[in-house]
Amino acid sequence: MIIYPAIDLKDGQCVRLVQGKKENKTVYSDTPGKQAASFQAQGADYLHVVDLDGAFEGNPRNMAAIKEIAASVTVPFQVGGGLRSRENVEQILNLGASRVIIGTRAVKNPDFIKELLESYGPEKIVLGIDARDGMVAIEGWVEKSSLQAMEFGKTMQAMGVKTCIFTDVSRDGLLQGPNLSSIKEMALGSRLKIIASGGVSSKENISALKEMENIGVSGAIIGKALYEGRISLAEALNAAR
Repeated sequence: MIIYPAIDLKDGQCVRLVQGKKENKTVYSDTPGKQAASFQAQGADYLHVVDLDGAFEGNPRNMAAIKEIAASVTVPFQVGGGLRSRENVEQILNLGASRVIIGTRAVKNPDFIKELLESYGPEKIVLGIDARDGMVAIEGWVEKSSLQAMEFGKTMQAMGVKTCIFTDVSRDGLLQGPNLSSIKEMALGSRLKIIASGGVSSKENISALKEMENIGVSGAIIGKALYEGRISLAEALNAAR
């Protein structure tokens, strides 16, 4: 199982939000490249980068920071947040990202995902499902759509998507552990490879997720717990192995 240290970008800084709310922001670093290099030095195999300004505004806003991250590491990294056009996707991939995460635009225009899959293949295009009360949240988690998360996952899997980052918005940034029952349900029901996100904060959480590898849980994203020292990256990687 892969552990993805998270780098959330806002105004060019590494931050963490609580439950995706802009007003609940903590700044952890002014140098995203150094933060990325630090995670690589600690053994990270893959990084998870989110352009929060992009997610809220609907267009990438932290390109310079993403470019800085790309120049600072040799491990692969994935990027999400505000990627609503083919041009956006092309820009991020050209900066060096290994794959992109599509959320809001996939909800509003499923054909967009279909086009991207045809152009780049399922290894480059990852689905982001952010769920609140079982429904898909969009526009940086500000809006709740009328789409049921599970049904959306099934639709996308049938279209050719292979990997999904599944986030329980209510758990994000609270260090209370992931919603294991929802993750299990999504993995079994959608048949997507699930990267779990939201609340992962201990070795026990990672061990519980690792037990779901056989049903398709392939990774876990860790953010606030790393920055606040609740768990070291080395401990997280050992638990995943």
